[in-house]
Amino acid sequence: MVISNNNKVKNSKSPSRKRSSSAAKVASKDSSVSDNSVTDSFRPRNFKDIIGRSKEKKTLNIMIQAAQQRGEALDHILFYGPPGLGKTTFAMSIANEIGTNIRITSGPVIERQADLAAILTNLKKGDILFIDEIHRLSKTVEEMLYPVMEDGVIDIVMGKGPSAKSIRLSLEPFTLIGATTQIGRIGSPMRDRFGYIRRLDYFSNEEAEKIVKRAASISGINITSDAVAAIAKRSRGTGRVVLRLFKRIRDYHESESGKKSDGEITLITALKALELIGVDELGLEEIDRKILHVIYNQFDGGPVGLSTISAAISEDSSTIEDVYEPFLMKLGLIKRTTRGRIITEKGAQVISGNLLIDN
Repeated sequence: MVISNNNKVKNSKSPSRKRSSSAAKVASKDSSVSDNSVTDSFRPRNFKDIIGRSKEKKTLNIMIQAAQQRGEALDHILFYGPPGLGKTTFAMSIANEIGTNIRITSGPVIERQADLAAILTNLKKGDILFIDEIHRLSKTVEEMLYPVMEDGVIDIVMGKGPSAKSIRLSLEPFTLIGATTQIGRIGSPMRDRFGYIRRLDYFSNEEAEKIVKRAASISGINITSDAVAAIAKRSRGTGRVVLRLFKRIRDYHESESGKKSDGEITLITALKALELIGVDELGLEEIDRKILHVIYNQFDGGPVGLSTISAAISEDSSTIEDVYEPFLMKLGLIKRTTRGRIITEKGAQVISGNLLIDN
């Protein structure tokens, strides 16, 4: 399926040749985004709805205008950074700004070269191909993208052994947008082929508050300024977390009030809901506190290795390293050393309950 510029889903024509089962999975991975689902998920649909990101929006607007004036496809783009900061949202907004179709898939879904070839040969002129988790493409698939990105051609090998033949097919001009949380795992030859590479950083408290207010406005719910501030403070600087917390507080508010949009969300309501879902004043969740507890109480403040922490709290080590540790280090609660993780004085105060924090 392909998402059109008006966010309606269209079924793309199947190629005459038989697709592999993996290619079928690629097709099923395409996102279906209707007007209602976009509203329900609070996802911005164009640049003016995206909170913050002024430099990124200005640069992309210039790129889009220049490409349209030349009658060319937009240059390839790579977004990287922590999860939940708007990489997918940017890709979909770019498609809407240009007025073109976008096909959405992810690195793990494209298992073989045939899967990639099936997608690329169905793209029309000016279309956008968005690959989430692009760092998880296999090496052979990644290398297949080199001539695609550089020259707009795809090399397909027909047959096996001495009788095998290589066929080079020209593709319609299109834009590849990649998103990754681990840019170091993308090979240098592929990184260098992107025309615009941009890291998306955490949102500020002010930007997080604007996201809450926008979500409340879309939901038709009134919310007090101190409740907005409480949500933004606990958002970890991540747009996805902001909206997740808002949705749970909205649920709690509607459950307590008995019907939608009855009254307004106050600070007391927000704090009760946040306490119920286990989010404290710093934005720490249960796993965050478990990590701090293990380092401080079981290993005397560290150093302790990542695999040991993983075993102690029964959580995958890559999840700890990619999701939880960056936030704990951002708050200054733990440090990474060559010998392992150690808890800081501030982290010890959080665990012992001696750190004074305002709501």
